[in-house]
Amino acid sequence: MRKIIHIDMDAFFASVEQLDHPELRGRPVAVGYDGPRGVVATASYEARPYGVHSAMAVSTAKRLCPGLVVVGGSHARYKEVSAQMHAIFHEYTDLVEPISLDEAFLDVTESKTGQTVATVMAQEIKAKIRSRLHLTASAGVSYCKLLAKIASDMHKPDGLTTIHPSRAQAFIDSLRVEKLWGVGPRTAEALHRVGIFTGHDLRSHSESYLVERFGKMGSMLYLFARGIDTRPVEPWHERKSVGCEQTYERDLHTSRELDEALQAAATQLAGRLERTGFRGQTLTLKVKRADFSVLTRSISTGEGMLHKGHAIEPRTEAILPMARHLLSEVDRGGMGIRLMGLSVSRPVDDDGHAARWVQLELDFKETLSRCS
Repeated sequence: MRKIIHIDMDAFFASVEQLDHPELRGRPVAVGYDGPRGVVATASYEARPYGVHSAMAVSTAKRLCPGLVVVGGSHARYKEVSAQMHAIFHEYTDLVEPISLDEAFLDVTESKTGQTVATVMAQEIKAKIRSRLHLTASAGVSYCKLLAKIASDMHKPDGLTTIHPSRAQAFIDSLRVEKLWGVGPRTAEALHRVGIFTGHDLRSHSESYLVERFGKMGSMLYLFARGIDTRPVEPWHERKSVGCEQTYERDLHTSRELDEALQAAATQLAGRLERTGFRGQTLTLKVKRADFSVLTRSISTGEGMLHKGHAIEPRTEAILPMARHLLSEVDRGGMGIRLMGLSVSRPVDDDGHAARWVQLELDFKETLSRCS
């Protein structure tokens, strides 16, 4: 039986800000862009009783919590603390799968410390995070990633929950389907429409029934309802694309505004390609119009020209003409553009052949402070 731990830092970005700035401790804090279209990335636990949560508009958060302190965040600092956190994980196992800067799965079936009880290891990891980083984390322990992830969310902050195999089925039966991995609001609504509200309800249906109504996800739901999750903890991720996007404080309308924004996006993308060493053949443009509708356009280059050059400037010169062509194909419908993004995909090697690119470290999303 596998032994899986899921570690999830508590209000990570906000907690780091409170750690670095003592004047913020005990006060409601939100990390995000404090502008007309700013969105909360993380809210401290002092802010949450007011209803403030991640993905909420900053303007709404400030209305709910008049004393809210909004900080822009420090990307480099969060990466630094995340690296220190992962160093603790690797004291126990090298099978560490990062999910984001502030959470990861650990397979401790064969621990480097000789400890055999996963719950004890989770306790030790939490204690080291507290003593070395002066932060708190919540942990979930079980035999699979699905249940370890759910368990880590159960008693936040500073929680530790273990779901033993002997009681896993009863636990899942009582669980709301919204808690299952991959079940977002739309899927939950679709499940509710056919009378499925709990894990028990889900388990009462055949796999063929679920596949007929939910496609491939139906098979996953069928297995999850039975506590079956054989996905391994993978210590690396295959990088399939590199991209960037920006939401603007006001909608862009004129050709000049759009071209300037496109040049900035191309330069930012070129910088990311240079830093990561990623090479790809397909360029994709994403735009969000004023009515929030999203359009994408893509173009591929047989020569792999997107990976030519050894500096940001040559890469920008290769990207920009194609990006302009893609933008010319976008039907704006007479509306302004509120978001624009560029990405490169279909990885290739130096000779232009299809390749697999391994992501050895996570990129912090630079759109944190200005997200849509």
